[in-house]
Amino acid sequence: MKKIAIYTRTHNKDYSYLFPVIRLLEKNGYKILVEEVNYDFFKTKVPSDSPRETYSNYEDLPDDLELFITYGGDGTILRAATVIRDKGVPILGINAGRLGFLANVPKENGVSAIEKYIRGDFSIQSRSLLSVWRDNKPFPGELNFALNEVTLNKNINISMINVEVMIDNEFLGNFWADGLIISTPTGSTAYNLSCNGPILTPTSRNFIINSIAPHQLTFRPLVIPDESEIWLKPEGRGKEFILTLDSRVHSLPFGTKIKLKKSPFTMNFIQIEGYTFFRTLRQKLFWGHDNRNV
Repeated sequence: MKKIAIYTRTHNKDYSYLFPVIRLLEKNGYKILVEEVNYDFFKTKVPSDSPRETYSNYEDLPDDLELFITYGGDGTILRAATVIRDKGVPILGINAGRLGFLANVPKENGVSAIEKYIRGDFSIQSRSLLSVWRDNKPFPGELNFALNEVTLNKNINISMINVEVMIDNEFLGNFWADGLIISTPTGSTAYNLSCNGPILTPTSRNFIINSIAPHQLTFRPLVIPDESEIWLKPEGRGKEFILTLDSRVHSLPFGTKIKLKKSPFTMNFIQIEGYTFFRTLRQKLFWGHDNRNV
């Protein structure tokens, strides 16, 4: 039997748009996996003739899992990525959050999107990630990757930091700023965008180096090939700086060398027919919304 996992955040209040999605999938012969913490909730709200399987983490995901449906916003997808990791299971994001560049299917269109998925009216889009090393050793823990961006930030008690940047063993420069963003194409519409960085299409083979409140007026975001190896060495007053991998935060001592490279695996996304990246840009950023176009 084909298996599909459902992933959602516990703070979501309105699940009414998700329940018919689950019913539709089970009606079409799919076995639904739900997070163990949500098992009783879904059992009550969407009864099933047979017990549903549960999962709690990466190790629980079966090898024959066909799809990972997230119900929430982009942050929900970033957290889902830490569960999926290198499994290769494609994600379909139903947006019950706010902006929704990753979760680009509106919750009210969830059922019609699943109907298209069942018919095969979709494609799979692979997106690159960043892997992180610390002092040339794999970053501690299993979650040493980022789907959106890796950032180096000043500590709350520090005025700014100075980051030495090397690309493929060539010195780029020392940059004074509140921090530095290394963004994937997926993350180009996230923190990078709010810092006036360029938008990349999701399958672009590039990364972006961008600054946070630079103290050098000539600094401009730099787009580099995603085969590049990036070395960062932050210095500053105090003892520590902040390193983030998407929303995961770590404090590290100044002088620590951070190496970034493209991850050996990708995160795969379901692109339902009609829900393209350019359509999302038009709708979310209001591109072309001008009285002259009416």
